[in-house]
Amino acid sequence: MAILERCDTNAIATLTLNTPEKLNALSDAMLAALQSELESIASSDAIRAVILKGAGKAFCAGHDLKEMTAGRQSDDKGKAYFTDLFRRCAKLMQTIQSIPQPVIAQAHGIATAAGCQLVATCDMVIAAEGTRFGVNGVNIGLFCSTPMVALSRNIARKQAFEMLTTGHFINADKAEAIGLINRSVPSNQLDAATMELAETVASKLGTVVKIGKQAFYQQLQMPIAEAYDYTGDVMVQNMLFRDTEEGIAAFLEKRPPAWKQ
Repeated sequence: MAILERCDTNAIATLTLNTPEKLNALSDAMLAALQSELESIASSDAIRAVILKGAGKAFCAGHDLKEMTAGRQSDDKGKAYFTDLFRRCAKLMQTIQSIPQPVIAQAHGIATAAGCQLVATCDMVIAAEGTRFGVNGVNIGLFCSTPMVALSRNIARKQAFEMLTTGHFINADKAEAIGLINRSVPSNQLDAATMELAETVASKLGTVVKIGKQAFYQQLQMPIAEAYDYTGDVMVQNMLFRDTEEGIAAFLEKRPPAWKQ
């Protein structure tokens, strides 16, 4: 049985973390499998949205602590292993935001430590009511410094700092209120709600969503004047698309657009 399962439905790829006995921990093998699949999806014109979910009773419980313990014993106090591990994890998180397709996390159960980082990294998140989120490494003497990068770029700094320093979990309602997730839904509606969002995104002009996602993350890192210059150039590029011309004409003529892409 594959540790990561992929199912393509029309223009949507669903990736399922499939080690429920380990609460879908981000093991070395899981990191590698996710990286490989996302890179494959990035090069596909057929896929326009991605759903990331977990099998069993949890979304993702973070890194595999047993594997990390073994890695520490494999060399000089594990420095080389840990350096490589966090480099690979950082690469995965950046890949999620750099691929053209929006990535939607479908969270349930728990999303802790690097699992919460995964939630914070994804472009959008739908969660089941009752899901708990935490960056609780501090409880075992390990500050969640790398999860902090994604978390602090999604929610207010005081909210993030409280989560990081107390190790307390927050529920789905609180996660929605502070902007960590888009919304929570009853568990029996989770699959349908996530697929509905993915289908909506996938129905848009793919080339536009691609440049829009790239511009979204790029402009966030810029001073406001630079951001306006950059996004103005993106708008110019977008306006010159043949399919954009068709979309505007269709709107003015009150008919569906006949897009070629």
